[in-house]
Amino acid sequence: MGVSTYLFHGHTWQPEPRCYLIDLFSTPKLRGKGIGRALIEAVYEKADEYGCCQVYWLTQDFNEAARRLYDKVAKVTPFIKYQR
Repeated sequence: MGVSTYLFHGHTWQPEPRCYLIDLFSTPKLRGKGIGRALIEAVYEKADEYGCCQVYWLTQDFNEAARRLYDKVAKVTPFIKYQR
């Protein structure tokens, strides 16, 4: 089993919306079986249907297993998150 949550939003510098992938989860026993990739690809499809110019998400730098997948389906960016 797996689940993803995402939202579409506007952007200051481009007229097209963007898609923020908020959460991606698969049952620990099923990890490594393509569920994460399928969920990301489903979000990509929805974002394309909505006319998004970008799909993006955050992850922890030590989340090595997930990052191996992310490196295959997206490009890493140099952004650093600040939070209050």
